[in-house]
Parts: sequence; C-alpha cells; structure tokens
Amino acid sequence: MVDYHAANQAYQYGPSSGGNGAGGGGGMGDYMAQEDDWDRDLLLDPAWEKQQRKTFTAWCNSHLRKAGTQIENIDEDFRDGLKLMLLLEVISGERLPKPERGKMRVHKINNVNKALDFIASKGVKLVSIGAEEIVDGNAKMTLGMIWTIILRFAIQDISVEETSAKEGLLLWCQRKTAPYKNVNVQNFHISWKDGLAFNALIHRHRPELIEYDKLRKDDPVTNLNNAFEVAEKYLDIPKMLDAEDIVNTARPDEKAIMTYVSSFYHAFSGAQKAETAANRICKVLAVNQENEHLMEDYERLASDLLEWIRRTIPWLEDRVPQKTIQEMQQKLEDFRDYRRVHKPPKVQEKCQLEINFNTLQTKLRLSNRPAFMPSEGRMVSDINNGWQHLEQAEKGYEEWLLNEIRRLERLDHLAEKFRQKASIHEAWTDGKEAMLKQRDYETATLSDIKALIRKHEAFESDLAAHQDRVEQIAAIAQELNELDYYDSHNVNTRCQKICDQWDALGSLTHSRREALEKTEKQLETIDQLHLEYAKRAAPFNNWMESAMEDLQDMFIVHTIEEIEGLISAHDQFKSTLPDADREREAILAIHKEAQRIAESNHIKLSGSNPYTTVTPQIINSKWEKVQQLVPKRDHALLEEQSKQQSNEHLRRQFASQANVVGPWIQTKMEEIGRISIEMNGTLEDQLSHLKQYERSIVDYKPNLDLLEQQHQLIQEALIFDNKHTNYTMEHIRVGWEQLLTTIARTINEVENQILTRDAKGISQEQMQEFRASFNHFDKDHGGALGPEEFKACLISLGYDVENDRQTGSMDSDDFRALLISTGYSLGDAEFNRIMSVVDPNHSGLVTFQAFIDFMSRETTDTDTADQVIASFKVLAGDKNFITAEELRRELPPDQAEYCIARMAPYQGPDAAPGALDYKSFSTALYGESDL
Repeated sequence: MVDYHAANQAYQYGPSSGGNGAGGGGGMGDYMAQEDDWDRDLLLDPAWEKQQRKTFTAWCNSHLRKAGTQIENIDEDFRDGLKLMLLLEVISGERLPKPERGKMRVHKINNVNKALDFIASKGVKLVSIGAEEIVDGNAKMTLGMIWTIILRFAIQDISVEETSAKEGLLLWCQRKTAPYKNVNVQNFHISWKDGLAFNALIHRHRPELIEYDKLRKDDPVTNLNNAFEVAEKYLDIPKMLDAEDIVNTARPDEKAIMTYVSSFYHAFSGAQKAETAANRICKVLAVNQENEHLMEDYERLASDLLEWIRRTIPWLEDRVPQKTIQEMQQKLEDFRDYRRVHKPPKVQEKCQLEINFNTLQTKLRLSNRPAFMPSEGRMVSDINNGWQHLEQAEKGYEEWLLNEIRRLERLDHLAEKFRQKASIHEAWTDGKEAMLKQRDYETATLSDIKALIRKHEAFESDLAAHQDRVEQIAAIAQELNELDYYDSHNVNTRCQKICDQWDALGSLTHSRREALEKTEKQLETIDQLHLEYAKRAAPFNNWMESAMEDLQDMFIVHTIEEIEGLISAHDQFKSTLPDADREREAILAIHKEAQRIAESNHIKLSGSNPYTTVTPQIINSKWEKVQQLVPKRDHALLEEQSKQQSNEHLRRQFASQANVVGPWIQTKMEEIGRISIEMNGTLEDQLSHLKQYERSIVDYKPNLDLLEQQHQLIQEALIFDNKHTNYTMEHIRVGWEQLLTTIARTINEVENQILTRDAKGISQEQMQEFRASFNHFDKDHGGALGPEEFKACLISLGYDVENDRQTGSMDSDDFRALLISTGYSLGDAEFNRIMSVVDPNHSGLVTFQAFIDFMSRETTDTDTADQVIASFKVLAGDKNFITAEELRRELPPDQAEYCIARMAPYQGPDAAPGALDYKSFSTALYGESDL
C-alpha cells in the first residue's frame, strides 16, 4: 500500500532514507548515502517543482489524449475534478461514479472526493490531503496527488526479481544499459544528466532509431534532446522533460525522471510482452505442426503395412494342392523368397511403426497435448492382430507345403509301383482265359488227359501264387484313393479290370478242373518224371519272378538307417542264391533224366513237357536275368546310401550351426533384459551402450544367413527331420526377429526418457532415482508394475498419494517409516485417479515410460491452454478475438496461415468483421481435458 503522507513529505522536503516511492523506502547502500548529501544541499530547489509540473503534465496528457482531451495548467485544470476523474478512468480502465456538472465549489469538491475515494479504493493510503486543497489550486498538493497516482498506476506494478517498485524499475534500467560504455545507472537523478542512459534504453530495444556510437558524453543537451525527440516521434512517449532544465540542475528531480523512465518501461515491456506471447504461440504451433506430420506419417505407414498384410494372408491361406511335386516345390520356393526377401523389410517397418507411435505419444504428453488416436482399423493393436494372423497363416502354410510334397512323393512312388505290378500281372494273364476255355481234353488220350490235369494243377499253383500280387495291386489302388491321387480314375479303372479278369480266371479255372477231374477217372497214365519236373519248376519259376520283381522294386527312404536296412535285406537275399542255384541244377537234372530214359528206351517224346510250360530254357533265361539284376540292385542301393550319407552330413552341419546361433540369441535376449533393468550411468551412456550392443547384434547377421543357406540345402534335399538339434529354422527366425525388435524398443525407451528428461528439466539424479525405485518394486523384472507395486513405488519417492503431491519435508526412508508407524492408508479415490492417468487402457500394469511421464508432469511445468490463450490475448490487444491481419503481423507467415485456416469465426457480442475465436482454437490444441 502507498503511504501518501510519506510520498508527500518526500515531495515537500526532498527524498530521504525513510520515505521514497511506492511500497516504502528500500534504498541501495551507497546510493542512499549519496541521496542524504544531496538532500542537505537542495531541500527547496525550485527547479524540481518546474520539472515536476512539465513531467506530470505530459504524463497526464499522454493518457487524457486517449479520451480526446488534455490539460494546460496542472494545478488549475484539475480543480473541478472532471478531468481528474476522466484521467483515473483512462489509466484504470474502470468506471467512476457519475460526476456532478454544477459550477459551484461544492460540486467541485464532491467530484474531487470521488476521485480521491477511487484512489483510496486501490490500496493507496492518503494522508493530510483533502479535496479542498485541490479545488483551491494548491500546486504542491496537486503535484503530490498526481505523483501518488503515477506511483500506483505506472510504477507500483513494476517488479523485477521480487524487488519493490522503485528498485525493480532501477534494476530494469541497470540490466538494459549494462552493455553500454559511459552509462552507469545508480539512481533516478544524476545518472541521467548526460542523456546517454536515455539513448541506451532506446538503442537496446530499437537499435535502428539511435546511432549510439556517435553520441558524446560531453554534449548532454544534444544527447537528451535526441532521446526525447526519438521517443516522442517513434515510441509515442510525449516529451516530459527539458534538456536544459536537467543539465542546469545540480540534481534533477527524482520523481520526474522516474515518471518519464516508467513510460519507457511500459512501452518496451509491452512490446516484449507481445514478442513473448508470439514466441510462445509459435512454439506451440510448431509442436502441433510437427505432431500432425508425425500422425500423417503413421497413418500412411500403418495403411501400407495393413494393406500388405491384407494381400499376403489370402496367399498364405491358399491351400489348393497341386498335382505334381514340381508345382508344389515351386510354391515352396516362392515361400522361401517371401521369408528371405519380402517379409524382413516388413518386420522392420512394423518395429519402426511401433517406435514412431511411442515417440509421438511421448511428444504429445510432453507438450501437454491429447494422446494420438489413429483412425479406425489402424491402431497398433490392429497391426499386431493382423501380424499375428499373418504369422499363424505363415506357419500353417509352410507345414502344409511340406506335407503336400511328402504326400505327392508318396503318391508318385505308389502310382509307379501300381503300374509296374499291374503290367507284370497283365503280362502274366495274357492268353490265360483262352487257354482255360480250350476243350482239348475231349479228344485227348489218357496220357494227354493226365498231362492236362497236371498242367492244370500247375496252373492253379501258379494262380494261387499270383493272388498276393492281385491283393497288392488292389491295396495300392485303395491307398492312392485315400491319398487323393489326381489320376485315381484311371487307376481304379485299371484295378477294376484286373480284379474282374481275376474273378473270371478263378471261375474258368474251377470249371476246367471239374472237367479234367471227370475225365481223369477214365484216364490213369501219367508221366511221373515230367510231373515231378513240373511241380518243382513251377514254384522255382515263381520264386525267380518274385526275385526279379523285388530286384526291380522301387524304394524310398529318408534316413541312413532305412537304406542300411534295405542293403542288409539285399545281402540276405544274395546269401540264398547258392541254394537257389542248386535247386535250379536239380530241376534241370530231372529234365535231363527224363530225356536220358526216353533215349535209352527208345521212347519218342511228343514234344515239350505236357505238364508245364516252364522249359529249361525259360528257367535258365530267368536265372540269367536274376544274375544281371543283382549287381544293378547293388549299385542302386549304394547310390542311395551315398545320398543318405550326404543328407546326414547336411543335418549335422545345420545342427552344428543352429546349436550355436540358438543359444546365442537366447543369451542376448537375457542380456538385453538385464541391461534394461540395471541401466547404469547417464541416459546418454546407456543409449551409447545399447546402440553399440545393437551394432554387435547386427554384425552377427551373417551367421543367420549361413544358417538360412544350410536350411535351404536341407529342404532342397527333402530332409524333413533332424535328430541332432532341437532348433528349427522357424525357431531361429522368430528368435532373431524378437531380438532385433527388443533391442530397438529398449533403445527407443531410453531415447524417450532423454526426450522426457530434457523437455521436463528432470535431472540425471532424479531420473536415476526414478529408475532405481521402479526396478526395486519390479520384482519379476517384467518391465511393468502392478497397482500395489506402483503405489509402494510412489510412497518410496515421498509422494503423498492422499493429496497428489510430493511431501518434500523428509527423505523417502523417513517418509516410508512414518507412514508405516502411523498406519497410513493411501486414499483409494486419489490412487484410482493416478492409475487412470498412468494406465488409461486399464491393463493393470504401469510401464516405466508411463511412470516417468507421470512423475515429470507432477514435478515440472508445461505449457497449458490457459497460457496460450493469454498469449493470443496479448497479440490481440486484450480483445476477446483476433483478426487475420493481427496474426499475419505478429507471427511468421506459415504459422499465421496455420492459425487462420483453423480458427473459427468469433461469435461473441463484441465481434468485429473478420474476428477469429482464439480461445476455442487454443483449447482444441490441448484436447477437451483442458476445456
């Protein structure tokens, strides 16, 4: 509160250490001592009153001209109180009571009293002054009253670094003129006599108006007039002093100088305030523009990635089988290209998209903006769901391809086996129906009949021996049907034909046997020797046919054990060949014995053995064929053995590499988890360490490429299992992708922490304390806290959850102990509010980034919608709206147009043409939560 009595005494008797300006004394050491010396010499200097009259008159007119009037004589023109009341209304912006228009003394006194009452209502204590002195034209009282008004409305609100009004104004002058030579502002009188201080103030703020280097300290009149003229012409500050009065006075009047200097302060602080407001708005708009650009990039990248997933999933879910192995292998090769070439860049895009999203959200939180909500269908969760669907389809697709190749390989093998056995059977049955339909027994001799019977018995034996082959053919056809062989129709047709023919042969055989047995009763002669030959030749002939069939039988194996089993079986077969050869010699000996007896007894044989068609020539021919097939079978088996040995080498080679890469990836994942928990050193040290760690991981990529090459060789060799390792290529791929994603996310987390720390002004020690507390309560090292863990963490940091503030009165251990000892219970309502901030999705977990964001918001200041509104109001000249012209004048072009394009028309009652609503625009920048 201003003590007018003290101010009036200062006016009447000169400044003293006890009564100076607004808010009491407050001098500064030597300066006040100097003032005491001047007081003794210049107590009643009439020059002071002259300076005050001129200065106070000019000051009053600088305000009255806004109302279209002015004063000429300060002690005469305020006597009726009308212009005094008008002056107070202009400088305060408030309405005073309606003045009385009468000319009588009482009317004048009442008007002056209304003015004095208004001054008193503003906290100014008026002492020893009444309306009568003003009405009577008391110059000293009038000047004292005007000085009181100047103190209250022009000087009292000036404060720099919490100083008093006078000290604040002096400190402002000292700071602004500090860089200038020959200027040393220590007071409001002699420090201004040479005029350099006035010129320095103008040059500091408007350097284009003053050529300061050309001014001379020994020419004060020129200096003062230059400053006064420039201020009046360019700064709209009326000339309140005369240069000659100041120069010719030993000590200029302090009140006059302070009044004039306060006009400079208000002129320049207004410009500075507008500049500060414009800078704040530019900063806010720049943040918004950058965030919008990041949002557009996210939407575009998310759309591209989702579109790729949408196109790729139907291809992976297309399970239409092909008819040949070659076609299916081409599909497998296409899938390999997809895994090697097409998918890895998309994995990087997905990871980068998540990182960009997290960084964007962090920037929005740090700039007090609402969280970014992507358009429908483009959320990170939508991308993750689509990616999960993609990987499920991908896994099923590769498994289906391999199963189809196996099935087609099996089908080709079975189909070839079916054709081979069917051809052998069809060759055997050729002509058999015609033979069985012969009626040769009707005209045959007894010996012929016996021969026919024996021949038929041999045929039945042969027929029975072929029963197994027919069953095999039918079984193979059935298996081909079950495996959905593409040419099943022709297989079934051929199989049915064989079965029908087989049934016909059985029926014809039975009919012919009945006919022969009926005739046999009448015929009894039989050539026992031929019969014995026939009986032994038939099974041996069948054995040779079966042996030839087995030696030509196709085989398919997948392991070294399987081929070794076939070689062992073949070796066992070869061991039976000597016995078979002896059987052959015995059978041929029977034939030779029959011929020897016939020749020795001069018996003429009627040709070939009537009981069999298997001649010695046939036996020898087939035996020779068996002998030729044995080494061919040896070669085929050895060739397959070499192939399986090569496959085994490929398995071991892949396993050797996989058993190194797999554990390496697992170890790195564990190390990253440990690093993310420990986080030693500064954040920059941690970031450098993590990036170096990331480079070491990327440098390991050639080992993955080598493993992919080995895996391709294994698939090209159609190797489907590997007992030497538990790691599949799919496991390695997934592990590698998770490793790259994890290190990238960890780096991004540290970068966001740096961003948060720098934006919020959090010290390194605070960040380390936050991390240490978080890790202490993160018992499972999962990177997130449950509600109770989070509450305990807040308490450990000295956070009063009941009142949502940090106590600041004791360290965390003392605070925790106090809570425990007093049975402190955290407020559920307040804690639930905090949880809604750090866990907006209600997942039940608080991440470290969310924890840091919360702590930084609680401990630091940020721009708010109210601050931005206040800045716009400065640019708008205190209006409730702003015009496009004002925006273009105060802001850079791009940011001005940005605002104009987005501001709605102002709809208030005081709206002017082209008025724009800056309040709704500002609140929209920060989301509805700040409305």
